[in-house]
Amino acid sequence: MSKERMERRLAAILAADVAGYSRLMGADEEGTLAQFKTHRRELVDPKISEYGGRIVKTTGDGMLVEFASVVDAMRCAIEVQKGMAERNALVPENKRIEFRIGIHQGDIISDAGDTFGDAVNVAARLEALSIPGGICVSSRAQEDALGKLDIAFEDMGDRQLKNISKAVRAYRIELAGVSAQSARQPLALPDKPSIAVLPFANMSGDPEQEYFADGRWTIPKSHRSLTNRNSHEPARSTTGDFPWWAGGGALSRR
Repeated sequence: MSKERMERRLAAILAADVAGYSRLMGADEEGTLAQFKTHRRELVDPKISEYGGRIVKTTGDGMLVEFASVVDAMRCAIEVQKGMAERNALVPENKRIEFRIGIHQGDIISDAGDTFGDAVNVAARLEALSIPGGICVSSRAQEDALGKLDIAFEDMGDRQLKNISKAVRAYRIELAGVSAQSARQPLALPDKPSIAVLPFANMSGDPEQEYFADGRWTIPKSHRSLTNRNSHEPARSTTGDFPWWAGGGALSRR
């Protein structure tokens, strides 16, 4: 039995959706839909055409776009996000339509006008990591664009994306008006119970005591106790020797 040959090719995939679209629709269906259509007609679709993109599919508030070049995909994304920032300048924050964008480059399969493959899935997961008005790209896309675009990337570290077997290194494109602080994603909660702690601070006023704060410390067994369940204070129930970053508290001379 012969198998039908499917077309494979390397492509840059851009995935985008509107942040908080359900909330916006719930508050004002007609107004939100009208805004969305206007942004697409006047900004998004023209930019996609300008940079040689092809809209593969649309899903309500989202879209999947294929580009032959990852550089063109990033240029398009940047132009769209800058244009949206200008359009939203005078719009109340709770009524703004803001896109989240993810970009990845990889092997794709085309069938009956649709596009499939891990590259599509990774781009969609990266889009979910992006903040409203932001762009998140994979390390592969970042490496191919590095030096070709006058932009800066912020390393977001390795991310384990849903339904993707291997961790993907993610980068955030730094855009004016999107602060690094607001763009940082919260760390995923661990599966096991954990404790957040702070380093010691030298509060003695004597610089010579600084090495105590930077050193290692031990809690005797007789002083170990359970963490206060109603407090976010560093745990006092640790065991053994720990480096400075594993303990918390203030160091003072007695």
